[in-house]
Amino acid sequence: MDFTAATLHLLNFLAPALCLPLLLWPMARLAFGRPAGAPRWWVQWGVQAAVGAAVLLAGLWVFGRDGKMLTYAALVLAGASCQWLLQRGWRR
Repeated sequence: MDFTAATLHLLNFLAPALCLPLLLWPMARLAFGRPAGAPRWWVQWGVQAAVGAAVLLAGLWVFGRDGKMLTYAALVLAGASCQWLLQRGWRR
């Protein structure tokens, strides 16, 4: 496998973790507004992308392959929980 193929495989593996925050942030902004002290959108994206990548790697490690629906369900749950924490949802 050459460098280009390896890079494409890595990007395809991480695509759900990189795209989910781009969908969660506007929906949370509509639902909660911008609470005082909430980080900027790119910080929220970075934190959620890192959490999502960790969930995908954990799913790969536990199941031995990627693409399991339980891993994607855990990704959505972790992303939503992370967004709730970043938006300071406990203060509502």
